[in-house]
Amino acid sequence: MRKLIVTEWISLDGVVQSPAYPDEDRSGGFRHGGWHMPYFDDAAREWVLNNVTSAGGYLLGRRTYEAFAAHWPKASKEEQPLARPLNERPKYVASRSLSPPLAWQGSTLLEGDAGEAVAALKRGDGGDLLVIGSTELVPALLARGLVDELRLMIDPVLLGGGKRIFRDDGALRALRLVESRPTSTGALLTRYAPA
Repeated sequence: MRKLIVTEWISLDGVVQSPAYPDEDRSGGFRHGGWHMPYFDDAAREWVLNNVTSAGGYLLGRRTYEAFAAHWPKASKEEQPLARPLNERPKYVASRSLSPPLAWQGSTLLEGDAGEAVAALKRGDGGDLLVIGSTELVPALLARGLVDELRLMIDPVLLGGGKRIFRDDGALRALRLVESRPTSTGALLTRYAPA
């Protein structure tokens, strides 16, 4: 059975919105776009590359899919270590608004209920599935108990608001720490699994 692994760049107060660029996602009046980049060092780059290259495929929500499909097929020479697996390996997209066929090579739109489709993917053959970003999809997967591991780069910054993957739903979900190591910038590279 494949594992479903979620990877996120996250602030200490749980925000995942617009980590890389100032204008990445300004919805809800978010003003702190690009907050993650000061914490991105060589250890973080290696961590991201290992996460992406060790995956057998990727599970993406619509907004993340659209951003990735616009960027990675045209990635620069320097970005090819990340672009190659993202472009070549299977991508599964959860969306209620997209229609097949999807333009990005190797992309498949999940049909029907996303939770049931993801559970079926997990029962299938192939390497582990990596969820990147996807602020609407991840909470739904967590609520259904489909996430096998959280890989979080926790940055030492408080953003005071923004999109989060951990919702105020009243559910208790115990986790156990699998691994944690600091970066040179004070961020933590962590792995958590359900307890």
